[in-house]
Amino acid sequence: MIALLTDFGLDDGFIGAVKGVIKSVNPDVDIIDISHGVSPFDVLEGAVVLKAVYSYFPEGTIFMCVVDPGVGTERKPIVVKTEKYIFVAPDNGLLTLALKNQKIEKIIHITNQKYMLKRDTETFHGRDIFAPVSAYLSKGEALENFGVEIESYKKIDFPEVYVENGYMVGQIIKFDRFGNGITNLEVIPDFEEIVIRDFSIKKICRTFLEGDRDKPNIIKGSFGFYEVFLPEGSAKDVFSLKIGEKVKIKLKR
Repeated sequence: MIALLTDFGLDDGFIGAVKGVIKSVNPDVDIIDISHGVSPFDVLEGAVVLKAVYSYFPEGTIFMCVVDPGVGTERKPIVVKTEKYIFVAPDNGLLTLALKNQKIEKIIHITNQKYMLKRDTETFHGRDIFAPVSAYLSKGEALENFGVEIESYKKIDFPEVYVENGYMVGQIIKFDRFGNGITNLEVIPDFEEIVIRDFSIKKICRTFLEGDRDKPNIIKGSFGFYEVFLPEGSAKDVFSLKIGEKVKIKLKR
C-alpha cells in the first residue's frame, strides 16, 4: 500500500500524474490519499498531518510525502525505513514529527537514475522521483538499490511549549477546514484554566456541539493536541485567530 500526502491540491492534474506513474510501475498496488490539501509550501503543516495519521496504517505501508518548496535545489530526496513503515520524501523536515518516536533502521539518499523518470525539468519530483521510487519499493525492491545510505535526516523547528509565570504556553499551529485551531499543546490531566487572549476557559468539551457560542472553546482533538473551536462555526473566522496565536494553560499547584 502507498499512502499519499501532498500540497498539490486536486485542480491541476498533479495527483493524477503521480498515480499514473505508480500504477505504470506496479498496477496491483493500492493507493490511499491521506490529503492533498496541505497549505502550499507549508512543511510544518504537512509534518503535523503526517504525525496525526501514519500510525493508523497497516505495517508495511509506504508513505509518499511531498510538500517541497525546495524542489530542484540541493535538498535530498530520501527513503527512510522504520520498524513498521517506509517514508519517501524530500529531506526538508517533513518527516520530523512522524519519525520522532520511531526506531529508524535505514536512511537512503535517492541517487539511482534507474528508478526515476527521464526528465528535462526539476519542478515535479513528486511525479519524476518520489512516485516511481515508491512504486518500486512496493514491488519489494531493496532500499540499497535506490542510492547511498546516510546517517541523518533534516529536522524542522517545531514550536516549543514553555512554562512562564505558572502557565504552559503553546500556540496554534494549524487550522482545519472547519476553522478549528490545532495547538501544539498535548493533553494534560489537570489544570486550572486555559487562556486565549482575554478568554478564560475552565473545562474541556467532549464534543463539538458542547461549549459556548460567543467565545472560544477547547476540545481534545484527534491529532492528539488541544484544539480551539466554536460549535457549528469557525473559531478562526469569528475570532480572527492566526497561526502562532498564544494558548496558555494555567497549571494546578
